[in-house]
Amino acid sequence: MEFVKEFATFLHQNGIIKFGEFTLSSGKKSSYYVDLRLVPSYPHQYRRMIKYLQNLISEQIGFDNFDAIASVPTGGLVIASSLAFEIVKPLVYVRSEAKGHGTGKLVEGIVKNRMKILVVDDVATTGGSVTNGIKALKEAGASISDVYVIVNRLEGADDALKKEDVTLHHLLDILEIAKILHEFNLIEKSVLDKVQKQTEGT
Repeated sequence: MEFVKEFATFLHQNGIIKFGEFTLSSGKKSSYYVDLRLVPSYPHQYRRMIKYLQNLISEQIGFDNFDAIASVPTGGLVIASSLAFEIVKPLVYVRSEAKGHGTGKLVEGIVKNRMKILVVDDVATTGGSVTNGIKALKEAGASISDVYVIVNRLEGADDALKKEDVTLHHLLDILEIAKILHEFNLIEKSVLDKVQKQTEGT
């Protein structure tokens, strides 16, 4: 829990998570913006995040329960690469679209039939991109039961993945981050309320 509090504070203090009025790539309005692609610019914090993720996976599902790690570029791929390196597991990734030259593959790396793959991403919102990635991996013959993300925005990803018989795990969710920051007097109660309303879809 100590790491979670420190990490939430670190994200806020370094502008990796910002509160205000933002328009997301989907066109949707949001009361906050989180850009985890900035975390690797802070190597000590980044390493601690990877170690914490590694420990969480070890405790919750165990390293023997999957054969390889997969991700969707670009945010999640950096995290998945570091994790695969640390625990010495093969890495594969799903392109956002098949390349129009060469072999035209959608999945890069070796995926064998019935291979158990753990999917790792940076942020989960509605679960759309990760669900597409899971479908592509399944079509390639993989078996997937778990996804890990750093931040869960609590906007439908859990339910979307449940429909695919996949469990979503996270290091932190946005409500937890906002509560920690409010507890440390780093954000106003009104900001916490806005985040809560967003997670409730109101």
